[in-house]
Amino acid sequence: MEVINEIPVNNLKIYQNDDYFKFSLESLLLPCFVTINLRDKLILDLCTGNAPIPLILSTKTKAKIYGVELQKEVYELALKSIKLNKKENQITILNADVKDLKAKFHGDMFDIITVNPPYFKYQDSNFLNNNNIKAIARHETSLNLEDLFKIVLYLLKDNASFYMVHRTERLIEILELLKKYRLIPKEIQFIYPKEDKNSKLFMIKAVKNGREGLKIKSPIYVSKN
Repeated sequence: MEVINEIPVNNLKIYQNDDYFKFSLESLLLPCFVTINLRDKLILDLCTGNAPIPLILSTKTKAKIYGVELQKEVYELALKSIKLNKKENQITILNADVKDLKAKFHGDMFDIITVNPPYFKYQDSNFLNNNNIKAIARHETSLNLEDLFKIVLYLLKDNASFYMVHRTERLIEILELLKKYRLIPKEIQFIYPKEDKNSKLFMIKAVKNGREGLKIKSPIYVSKN
């Protein structure tokens, strides 16, 4: 069933469907992690879902924002969310496969790219969610990290920034692949459920062909209880 929920940022609202998935905490945290400068004119959000990240980013900048969502049903929710918040002039949502974006955009185009991608490797269909829409959103059935970084390298301007949130357990793999595709890690921020628990998620900023030099930012604790 479709419902309208509030995003706790600037009175934004968003269409959701309980049969698919709801926007997550990391979709709130990632746009807050993003630094946008006045010179940044074009932003791209991959795996945009029902568009929480583009909506929140639109409150921080006047830059043009594109969101890309593969699944038609979720794409349609994103369109409704953009219209509901009267953001049609700033945000454009595309129903497309991330791997096919070379046919839609030229290279070295975007000032910022963000993504909250599928977290889990596709290993055995027995572990996939029975709901196909949820399975594609959570598992690398349609897009893996290598595919993702290839297209980011193509679309991102030189010395421009890429922001991603992902599972901490895959940090080493992600760092190795980022370097392979000339996306140099610059900042990492770990997210913890509580102060006495291990980190489950992290956010990372990388710069295309950037200089070496990594900063670890202060951690985020979701709950202090």
